[in-house]
Amino acid sequence: MDPVEKGYKSVHGIQLYYEIYGAGKPLVLIHGGGSSILYDFKEVITRLKDKFQLIGIDLQNHGRSGHRDISETFEQDADDVAALLAEINVHKASFWGFSNGGNTVMQIAHRHPNSVEKLVVASAFYKKEGMMDGFFEAMQEATFESMPEPFKINFLNLNPDFSKLENLFDKDCKRMQTFEDWEDEVLTSIQSPVLFICGDKDVMKPEHTVAMARLVKDSRLMILPATHGTYMMADFDESINENLINFTVKEVEHFLTN
Repeated sequence: MDPVEKGYKSVHGIQLYYEIYGAGKPLVLIHGGGSSILYDFKEVITRLKDKFQLIGIDLQNHGRSGHRDISETFEQDADDVAALLAEINVHKASFWGFSNGGNTVMQIAHRHPNSVEKLVVASAFYKKEGMMDGFFEAMQEATFESMPEPFKINFLNLNPDFSKLENLFDKDCKRMQTFEDWEDEVLTSIQSPVLFICGDKDVMKPEHTVAMARLVKDSRLMILPATHGTYMMADFDESINENLINFTVKEVEHFLTN
């Protein structure tokens, strides 16, 4: 599976890496924390590359993109994505963000409303109480050893600099450790159609995803029998629920094209 275009753009002082698959209306794919374009979206790209122009972006400190010594924020990620899209002359697109990428695409819709056609927000949150009990307490104790092994392997395959892997872990961890609840206004300000997705055994509570959907006018909601992301990607043990992923992608395609 080869991209039709890939490369780097200079964005806010670092080089951001992107890949483009297929042709058609642009759909921007934003990965989760500790991850990268293909780690989260390989199954999606395989299924949608004949339907959309798929634009995957490695966020700051992730994958093949450049690193910063400043704290990571969802707002910075949102501004980075908007700037990169302007560099490649994509002025309006739909966005699919998974996990922390879902937080990022909500901030894109909040901060750059004119650049958003539709949003798919998958397994994201906006208040600490929305995460499963004990999540933030566990984040305070997180060590590099606790970072999932598949994330480490994936990063080093893309970027063999171990110090940058440590930087990624440190920046991602601190973002969650210092996370402060968003005001409802971040969500109520969203003018684009939104599809919210989560698993029934996700790291955020399904009822939190319901609460988020209630804040966005005319949004849609899909709760699937899945753990974190297994409705759209392989699990950590590399097992794949083909039927469930097919279902998710078909519903997302329907949402984006109707």
